[in-house]
Amino acid sequence: MSDSPTPTAVALIPARSGSKRVTGKNIRLLGGHPMIAYSIRAALDSGVFQRVVVSTDSAQYAEIARHYGAEVPFLRPPEFSGDKSPDIEWIKHALHTFAIEGQRFDCFSILRPTSPFRLPQTIRRAWAEFLAHEGIDSLRAVEKCAQHPGKMWVIRGNIMTPVLPYSNGETPWHSCQYAALPEIFVQNASLEIASSRVLESGTISGNVIHPFLTRDFEGMDINNEDDWQLANYLLNRQEIKLPEISVAEFPLADSAATSES
Repeated sequence: MSDSPTPTAVALIPARSGSKRVTGKNIRLLGGHPMIAYSIRAALDSGVFQRVVVSTDSAQYAEIARHYGAEVPFLRPPEFSGDKSPDIEWIKHALHTFAIEGQRFDCFSILRPTSPFRLPQTIRRAWAEFLAHEGIDSLRAVEKCAQHPGKMWVIRGNIMTPVLPYSNGETPWHSCQYAALPEIFVQNASLEIASSRVLESGTISGNVIHPFLTRDFEGMDINNEDDWQLANYLLNRQEIKLPEISVAEFPLADSAATSES
């Protein structure tokens, strides 16, 4: 890929309304701005993408996204906006809409609003890794897991069995010290980059997936009240950094989103 022209790429920021775990989480105020603003500005300031597009089913979210510089050329249809709708549906919808307009992209990147601590340099680092590795279908952000799946169980009735029935010699993983277990990584919401051709196989990642190791809080995902409390605590102590935003704060009413507390 390095000897070819630089591929074209579009940033896709999914922001459906109707979150059940945290009401209005995508536009909830964090550091004075709706959370979605940080993904938009990080994408724009990275300089990687030809377009930065928000896919949402909400006219209010669309107005906020445009305020911070994103494009919202359409509203996502309801059939692709449920809490169980797979990503591939809204991604295909977006890329198909662009194609009808005469614009096709070699790659797409998913930047989820719930990962606001992903910086422009995070995106640039991931893009450089994606371009540097020939033959990969996609790149996905991961981090070392805190709770090892080798010590996880499935309970059926009154019997439990290990999720991973592996062993170190004669010793099952669930009976090994953590240090003796192989490193295992868990995906986070920071970012994904993929060649658009992977969609033809019915997936958003393809089969050859390169790991992108996030650093510090780049992969921190905010999805529940405990996450909010931790994020605000770290921000107040200046132990964590949000992407810089030069745009004026969107005048978001308290009824539209829950502010920091």
